[in-house]
Amino acid sequence: MKNLWDHKLASRLKKTPLLLRVYSSQLLGLDSDLVLHGGGNTSVKINETNIFGEEEEILYVKGSGRNLATIDTADFTPLRLAHMKKLVELMNISDTMLLREQQLAMTHPESPRPSVESLLHAIIPFSWIDHTHADAVVTLTNTPKGKKLIKNIYGDSFLIIPYVMPGFKLARTVYEITKKVDWQQYEGMILLNHGIISFGTEAHESYKRMINAVTLAEKYLKKFSSMPKNNFKKTAPVLKQETLRKLARIRKKVSIIRGSASLARLNNNPEARFFSSLPNVKQISTRGPITSDHLIRIKPSPVYIKHKNVEKDIEDFASKYVSYFDRHTDGKQTRLDSSPRWGVWTEEGILSFGKSPDETETISDIVMHTVQAIQQAENMNSLNYRGWKPISEDHIFEAEYWELQQAKLKKESQPPEFEGKIAVITGAASGIGLACAEHFNQLGAAVVGLDINPEINDIFSKNTKSNRTHILGIQCDVTVKHSIAKAVAKTVQYFGGIDILVLNAGTFPAGQTIEEIEDDTWIKSLKTNLTAPQQLLQTCVPFLKEGIDPSVVFIASRNVPAPGPGASAYSVPKAGQTQLARIAALELGCYGIRVNIVHPDCVYDTGLWTSNTLERSAKRYGLTVEEYKSRNILKSDVKTIEVAQMVCAMAGPVFAKTTGAQIPIDGGNERVI
Repeated sequence: MKNLWDHKLASRLKKTPLLLRVYSSQLLGLDSDLVLHGGGNTSVKINETNIFGEEEEILYVKGSGRNLATIDTADFTPLRLAHMKKLVELMNISDTMLLREQQLAMTHPESPRPSVESLLHAIIPFSWIDHTHADAVVTLTNTPKGKKLIKNIYGDSFLIIPYVMPGFKLARTVYEITKKVDWQQYEGMILLNHGIISFGTEAHESYKRMINAVTLAEKYLKKFSSMPKNNFKKTAPVLKQETLRKLARIRKKVSIIRGSASLARLNNNPEARFFSSLPNVKQISTRGPITSDHLIRIKPSPVYIKHKNVEKDIEDFASKYVSYFDRHTDGKQTRLDSSPRWGVWTEEGILSFGKSPDETETISDIVMHTVQAIQQAENMNSLNYRGWKPISEDHIFEAEYWELQQAKLKKESQPPEFEGKIAVITGAASGIGLACAEHFNQLGAAVVGLDINPEINDIFSKNTKSNRTHILGIQCDVTVKHSIAKAVAKTVQYFGGIDILVLNAGTFPAGQTIEEIEDDTWIKSLKTNLTAPQQLLQTCVPFLKEGIDPSVVFIASRNVPAPGPGASAYSVPKAGQTQLARIAALELGCYGIRVNIVHPDCVYDTGLWTSNTLERSAKRYGLTVEEYKSRNILKSDVKTIEVAQMVCAMAGPVFAKTTGAQIPIDGGNERVI
């Protein structure tokens, strides 16, 4: 493990300990082999003068849930150290009470909730403390003789603490063990099946001790763990249609059991496929997580999918989870949903299930680190140390049903409208399509935007508020069947299926009378505005059948109910598209798929409407440009966002009992009315 410490930068920050604390914390957070997605915590003790002119020692500790990689000064919680030290002298208090007392010890009430491990930081008599869940260290402790192995590697330089539930129990255990300990002889502590703590009188000392200790563990694994050769090709295989459909069925079943829509990502890289193909993968993957901190994310074990009946495999997992809960509950806990958070799909790869792209990404990262740890432990050269042995089932249940996590269940807020839903939108690089992508994303959907523009991903990153996991941009020519098939396959593998399809891509040819129209113009418009949506719908139907409250929305045109002269090349295929949608509503209704049509009038804040186009269209009606733009009953100018809002409404619960409808959004048109 590389030491990233910059002495010049650190020396400039030394005069402000909290800034130095931020710097060294970020160094730890940048390495996923040390901490993952908000894991780990750090602290520093600083003497400060309070409002009464009294000097008191303040413990600045990482706020609960804060990410070390991006942490800032505001993410640390200041606690009166004297108050904290008194708490550990109590024989026993609940973690709920501990949290309350920690909040009372805060010097700034607006600070984040302090980590439940703050008490542990308080009793360690060093100014600088670093705590990580380093993969290599925890891997070694998750072996049959983990304590002995750690002792062999570190000797007496690290204090070894048996596994205890984090929170007051852990702090109290360390307090009792260390009453007569000379702290100066240690560089830190190894928390078996949990993580590692380093400390020092200086920031660099604590950081260096952490890096050196983890490096020793990594070197040991490299020397004494012989991983079998992975013969899988580096390039992930293209998934067959049958596999993609099974993935959609898996996702649907998981969503049903969870009680809400979930995404399902299939990782079929060489490492994932290799692990899923191990003959004993079911046995080794279901023993428990690398650290109890991950339980809230990934549950005790994965679903194991092997049989043709994938739904049965998921049902079996759910049934076993209920039995696990019943074995351990004392009647005071509320059972969590029984759906899996990850899965091993034999010879296909690793599955991750989350309500949002962020959650799915987090689970995927944690799982792949866990998979590596399991294999390293299982392939130790020495039989004395070989094997994956995490904490017991009793401890797993205690951690998963921790009272503070149970309390959170009662405070859960209403989720976004489209959380866990997957929306595919064509023509998403601009205009109505881009507005739809943004709005669906803001309402919680995972969005796939298709566009012929090769810069589709860059456009999303510039124009949307989401991160890379929320919106997937795919270059796709919707007039080419092969391009459609590839885009749909990528969508299903990345998110797990399709729930919402918005058919928006189109072309608006220059106005020409029937007498004037050119063959190429006519053919191109038919191909883009009619054949393309038919082909995409056809490709998506098998996945929509497995969707959650599936819905299709066609973006047609006001020209369908109220055509104008000179627009036959546009109006005719849009009319055909409308008829296609009506038939689709009839054919797909038995599968619960709703199909509706939105008829916008001219939407002028799109790239389709250039100044020349506007002038030509206005001239055709004998109007000025301004007269032409406000020629509706309400004298209003329809915006792209307003069309997007209508599309989202049509795909949502408000129109849950509506299919085959044609909804105008045109400011009111006499001929339509």
